[in-house]
Amino acid sequence: VQLQASGGGLVQAGGSLQLACTAPLRTFDYNTIGWFRQAPGKGREFVAAVTDSGRVTYYAGSVKGRFTISRDRPKSTTYLQMNLLKPDDTAVYYCGVKVNFLKNESEERAYKHWGQGTQVTVSS
Repeated sequence: VQLQASGGGLVQAGGSLQLACTAPLRTFDYNTIGWFRQAPGKGREFVAAVTDSGRVTYYAGSVKGRFTISRDRPKSTTYLQMNLLKPDDTAVYYCGVKVNFLKNESEERAYKHWGQGTQVTVSS
């Protein structure tokens, strides 16, 4: 079972995009969902995560104050609202399900069921 990420595109610096991550059949309603990104030639890095209730969120320092993660449980969809985008935000964005409860939310190895990724390109 994989998540499905969508909403990427090309935007100018300072613009906004909203990404969506959908889980089939409400399979992961009780898991934390995280967004990571991977720029060309770099490893996958943590962006944001939200707990199953949607009440607790986590952000990387580089996106705090600009990005907002939220969750619509009836729709099994997690959103990443990205504002004030910068060229450094250019990457493929992936969402994953946190399955390892011993690791913290920013650790890639804590996640599985990655979606196919969605490309975000920010032009200067």
